[in-house]
Amino acid sequence: MSFLHGMAALNLEMPPRVPRTEYSAQTHWALVKAVTGIQEKSWAAQKAFIKAWNYDLNWNALIFATEFGEKRSKMGHAVFADGGTDFDSNITNLFSDPDEVYAFDFEENFGASDKQKIIDRFDSHYNSACSEIPDVVNMTGVYITCMSGIIDLLGWDMLLQAAADPNAFGEFCSRYVSWIMPYFEALGECAAPVVMVHDDIVWTSGPFLHPDWYRKFLFPLYKKLFAPLESKKLLYTCDGNFTMFIDDIAECRVNGFVLEPMTDMLYIAERYGKTHSFVGNADTRILLNGSKDDIYNEVKRCMDIGKHCPGFFMAVGNHIPANTPVDNALYYNDAYEKLAKR
Repeated sequence: MSFLHGMAALNLEMPPRVPRTEYSAQTHWALVKAVTGIQEKSWAAQKAFIKAWNYDLNWNALIFATEFGEKRSKMGHAVFADGGTDFDSNITNLFSDPDEVYAFDFEENFGASDKQKIIDRFDSHYNSACSEIPDVVNMTGVYITCMSGIIDLLGWDMLLQAAADPNAFGEFCSRYVSWIMPYFEALGECAAPVVMVHDDIVWTSGPFLHPDWYRKFLFPLYKKLFAPLESKKLLYTCDGNFTMFIDDIAECRVNGFVLEPMTDMLYIAERYGKTHSFVGNADTRILLNGSKDDIYNEVKRCMDIGKHCPGFFMAVGNHIPANTPVDNALYYNDAYEKLAKR
């Protein structure tokens, strides 16, 4: 673990080894036990695992859809966690037709935000992380930046129906951004020097709306939201394949990209590898089903792309879930350690 290596990478100063992070490997309890020898499922075991696997960056955010309370649609949840404890079959819809979406008043439903209280929340979240895991680069941030928040509010079916009127949907998104703007102003004033913004704007196959809509509505809204973060190292996370929008996102003043395997990391390295950090992007499916040769070659692919870039972090995208064979995960870590030195 090295705060210095993590910050060096974020500052584009080429640390002597490729730093790394993982997103939820510490919740793969069989893996945690194999690495640490600790039997019980505990935060102490997770911290020991994070140390053993030499994390340099702790991906973290504070503001999730819980900010909406019960005024949101619910899409259920498939099995991800160990034992399927996160499975949820509860599906509800907040809106019955697009006209209700277009008429929705955010402040009336969620109230006005107290920026100082939000700053205090960000500071508490960041300081707690620094206290618990002091040897890594910690952060705080917003998960429901724009599209991710709207997905939670509307659910997919209603979102796609509402987006059939591009201008009305764009205006709805603009009003959402006006409501959430105090969170970004607070993020800009909080203690954390590194902040995370997350927004799932695409599917695995790419955009789910016409690319022109993103460029007319979404990215101008990003520029407004991210303007208060000028003094921060701003990391941007998006699942799926956002290759088409890499340049657009870069123009919104982000400092780094966090990406899954579907997004073209080679393009980021070639175009932004000297000016931006990036985190990724070993394919978790290879850890799940591949041979040792497959796993080694996947780590090597990532290293061949990123190792010459000062801001590259190694990670498996998206997560190392609990059904990943322990031996495969251990071999992945061995391959990382073998190839990480510059």
